[in-house]
Amino acid sequence: MSEKADKGGIQVISRAASILRVLKESQSGMSLGKIAERVDLPRSTVQRITSALAEEKLVIADANGGGLRLGPELSALAGAAQYSIVEHCRLLLTELTQKTGETTDLAVMRGIGMVFLDQVPGVYRLTTVSQVGEVFPLTTTANGKACLARLSNQEVIKLVQNEWDRNGIQRSLDEFLSEIDAVRKQGLAYDLDEHSVGVSAIGFSFFDWVGDLHAISVPVPSTRFPRQRDTIEQALLETASNIHQTFQ
Repeated sequence: MSEKADKGGIQVISRAASILRVLKESQSGMSLGKIAERVDLPRSTVQRITSALAEEKLVIADANGGGLRLGPELSALAGAAQYSIVEHCRLLLTELTQKTGETTDLAVMRGIGMVFLDQVPGVYRLTTVSQVGEVFPLTTTANGKACLARLSNQEVIKLVQNEWDRNGIQRSLDEFLSEIDAVRKQGLAYDLDEHSVGVSAIGFSFFDWVGDLHAISVPVPSTRFPRQRDTIEQALLETASNIHQTFQ
């Protein structure tokens, strides 16, 4: 293969990756024109690349007529990579539990919820336990809020309104957006008896190698939370610094 053809192939891969990242960030279908605008490419180029991606089921047409969205083949690839992120974070979760004595969780943002991937139980008799594979909401959990803080306000509003509408929740959107903005500034998100009465939690989020949003959180019985809060915050910030260096 000539050097020119080789460079052309690399460029196509780079452009395809950019398109997939844009679709991932949208959390919903996107038109060819919008994709072209976001990746700064001609619409004809985007159409040619997305057609090739569609043949491999890496992108599909949105069922509701909203343009293109990520396809099922990416879920299969992400599932294969999931074990790597669990293995990579297991030691960090264990160290967090050793530092705090509390249960530590790893979750991934999947569409409209947080899916638990791994957990290291705490050492106290009274601990909080979640099942691997369990799905938690975004707006009332520390890990959900931490992940929302990584998105644009436009995407946050769409996901939040969807969750509130499904559950008949009436809250101030402005107040919630202010809370998410605070998470962006301080790096930690909080659940103070919001998801489950008697349980509080602190967490942070990060993007992995393939751009998936994950969160590590420490849930604590609320009766123990005030005296443990400073210790957990410091331990989480140290872990966040370590993990962000890994994935930057």
